[in-house]
Amino acid sequence: MRNDKIIPGIILVAIGAAILLANFGYLHFYWYNIFRLWPIFLVIAGVNLVLANNKTVWAGALKIAVIVIGIGFLFFGNTGDNYGFWSRHNWHSWHRNDNNNDNNDNDNNNDDNDNDGDRTPGKNLFSQPFANNVRVARLNINGGATSYYLSDTTNQLFTANTNDNRDKYIFSSSVSDSVTVVDFKMKNHNGFNFNSDDDNRVNMALNPNPVWMVNIDAGAAKVDFDFSKFKIKSLDVRGGAAAFDIKLGQPLTTTNVEVNTGVSAVDIKIPENAACSIESNSGLSGNDFEGFTKTHDNFYETANFAAAKNKLYIHINGGLSGFNVSRY
Repeated sequence: MRNDKIIPGIILVAIGAAILLANFGYLHFYWYNIFRLWPIFLVIAGVNLVLANNKTVWAGALKIAVIVIGIGFLFFGNTGDNYGFWSRHNWHSWHRNDNNNDNNDNDNNNDDNDNDGDRTPGKNLFSQPFANNVRVARLNINGGATSYYLSDTTNQLFTANTNDNRDKYIFSSSVSDSVTVVDFKMKNHNGFNFNSDDDNRVNMALNPNPVWMVNIDAGAAKVDFDFSKFKIKSLDVRGGAAAFDIKLGQPLTTTNVEVNTGVSAVDIKIPENAACSIESNSGLSGNDFEGFTKTHDNFYETANFAAAKNKLYIHINGGLSGFNVSRY
């Protein structure tokens, strides 16, 4: 084997072995470390570049030592759930919604349905009044490099409080097929934003009366949503390199949750007595489904699923992510 292939091979073997051990419960992997400690890979690559032409024993030993220490810290270092790089040095990566027919996404948006809310320097409030005839509502969230939080109820249909010095959010509402649609998205913005987590935080609240359908396309972001007080019919979560912490309440007759991620940490909490089925096509990802029984390949169920009237279906697709479903 050529020397220049040994180091990448060791890294791949170490990561693959750790994921396998985590899948079988022998290793607790701190998935948030992927986002917080990713510069470890830069250090490993840098050391190998510097010593690339040094064939001495000490150089080889040093390269292996750096890998062992770096990967070991990545696997076992409990750094907490701080999102790391994106919460401090945010990389804005907004993904355009293909279903949005509004082609004017610049700062002079002329959509008559746009509602910019109450705007003050640095802080903004976006809101949509609640009408008693609203039975079903859809919330579309699109935008990365932000920390999204939801736990409170409101007598409005929807509110969002932002620290928005850069006027980077667009808010609009409409009615389609008797469904009130609320769109909250980030303007097209590329590059880096060196602001703190508090400067990129969005606190949302929903009205608990309607049945909600929620779509989240977060890119690189942190999403901490407590839906336990709301009636959720469907939840579609998409993210590239993101952290999702989702708490669900009792399912409706049918509640569907779709999760599609790249390199992300996904933690879903469901009620202890909720009947739930999980279909997981998660590639090299680590799965931890507490209280579930594997029925056949890629399928898991709670013991009460078959006889239940109200059922929760979770469909998971991911590349190299950590998926955790637990009960509270």
